[in-house]
Amino acid sequence: MRAGLHRRQALAWLGLAATGVSPPAGAQADGQPPLLSTAPPGDTLPAGWTHQRLPKVERANRYDMVDDAGRRVLRVRSAASASSLVCRVDVDPARTPLLQWQWKVARALAGSDVRSKGGDDYAARLYVFFDLPLERLSFGDRVALQAARALSGADIPAAALCYVWGQAQPAGHTAWNPYTDRVRMVVVDSGDAQATTWRSHTRDLRRDWAEAFGGTAPRLGGFGIGADTDNTGDTAETWFGDLRLVAAP
Repeated sequence: MRAGLHRRQALAWLGLAATGVSPPAGAQADGQPPLLSTAPPGDTLPAGWTHQRLPKVERANRYDMVDDAGRRVLRVRSAASASSLVCRVDVDPARTPLLQWQWKVARALAGSDVRSKGGDDYAARLYVFFDLPLERLSFGDRVALQAARALSGADIPAAALCYVWGQAQPAGHTAWNPYTDRVRMVVVDSGDAQATTWRSHTRDLRRDWAEAFGGTAPRLGGFGIGADTDNTGDTAETWFGDLRLVAAP
């Protein structure tokens, strides 16, 4: 079972409790991920977000807050490295199903390709973790997840959507993560055509869940943001604005 806890599978099944992450103050009350923009300039992490490194990945990304066009945003610098900022929430997607965010990259990664493990690097990644009840998993997945949780000591999510800035596939392409079919990859931006420009996105989490896993979306358990370049040995510079959950019109 330890072989199944490959470093890239650890990214795909990113645990939210492994490093003592707890729900940030107010996050569950208002049903929103903690704001990034409230942090001061510099390398102090925004309240409610935790830097989570990956097992067996030697180098971690660098995160800091910078001003861009009059607003405070998160900057991620990745150099043959991988890690994420994670937060916890407890949200019913039936009430606020629309996830909105903005991101910007300096450039896409030439080797990014959702079809292969070697290409599982992205200039920008945004994970949405779901608290899927174990009884909704197959017997094999349930046993594997329980074993992974026991070995890692982490409350590993049972399923996730992962929105990425890709390269080999066009925007709109979806596929299973090459390390696990519990993470559905969704390419929302691709290539260099829109690089250096802020891109705004709105995704209906209920619809994306149903298309990936079927059925009704369970409660949201958290988010993870970052970039990763450890497979390709490339570099990336990425910026994130605040994440918001809103009701459907």
